[in-house]
Amino acid sequence: MASSYKIEDFFKIEKIGEGTYGVVYKGRNKKTGELVAMKKIRLENEDEGIPSTALREMSLLKELHHKNIVTLLEVIMDEPRLYLIFEFLCMDLKKYLDKIETGKLMDPKLVKSYLYQINEAILFCHQRRIIHRDLKPQNLLISKDGLIKVADFGLGRTFGIPVRVYTHEVVTLWYRAPEVLLGAPRYSCPVDVWSVGCIFAEMATRKPLFQGDSEIDQLFRIFRVLRTPTEEIWKGVSTLPEYKAIFPNWTGYTLAKQVKALDEDGIDLLSKMLIYDPSKRISAKAVVSHPYFKNLDLKVKPVIIEKDNAFSKIYCDNYLTLFNGISNRI
Repeated sequence: MASSYKIEDFFKIEKIGEGTYGVVYKGRNKKTGELVAMKKIRLENEDEGIPSTALREMSLLKELHHKNIVTLLEVIMDEPRLYLIFEFLCMDLKKYLDKIETGKLMDPKLVKSYLYQINEAILFCHQRRIIHRDLKPQNLLISKDGLIKVADFGLGRTFGIPVRVYTHEVVTLWYRAPEVLLGAPRYSCPVDVWSVGCIFAEMATRKPLFQGDSEIDQLFRIFRVLRTPTEEIWKGVSTLPEYKAIFPNWTGYTLAKQVKALDEDGIDLLSKMLIYDPSKRISAKAVVSHPYFKNLDLKVKPVIIEKDNAFSKIYCDNYLTLFNGISNRI
């Protein structure tokens, strides 16, 4: 990915994060005045060259040009350093949710708009045979214009047919699909849809839907709400490596009680995104045409951003989480 820029064309304003393989700076393009995030990757001690997760991030983002996906602007070699220059976005969805006044919920119109935008980005990826695999509120960044953008493709993978065997150590526990938790040797796009469903519920309630503190606790929290899966509910579940016949048998389906803020169409869509059987789970393509979006308004903006377009420095620490994630999870 050749660049017409040199690192001297960028001014470092301040350090905003540090990870296993590098440092992240808030910076400015001297030519355009544009704010950027500068990820400096250390190569001095890398016997095998550039870290694999950084290479994966670069290769995937070069293919993904979409308004709801964070933009990789430049890749600059300045030996013995490599710089990834990203657009600068200084708030993530988790911080936005945390900033909402106590006792209040996210505007339902904004929930709908953000779900649609996130799904558009994931559909764009899936159509290009890319699975994100690490969707969570911290990886969803909000622009000064109020757009929400998917970031952190450090765990992303292209998939083929047949779908390859992937590592199970992906996705923050709370957003991890049941097929991954149960050790399925193959998985694909439905894992992202499950994660987006969990994020949908969290936007509506301001609380994570399934807050497990271990893999088994995560499974049981899912089972308590969606009932324990059986062969009738999910054909083949009993053959998965981590499935146990001694699992407690929860039989109640209480999703609507957990997400009371959603209307009937919202609950219907969420229930389809959280279907156990990946082959029956709604696809990102089908999500677009669901009746929940019949009154979609993409012009609605976050109130906090309208109050503070400059983005206070308090939000900038999300880049520590974001860019650490690119480099240190595989």
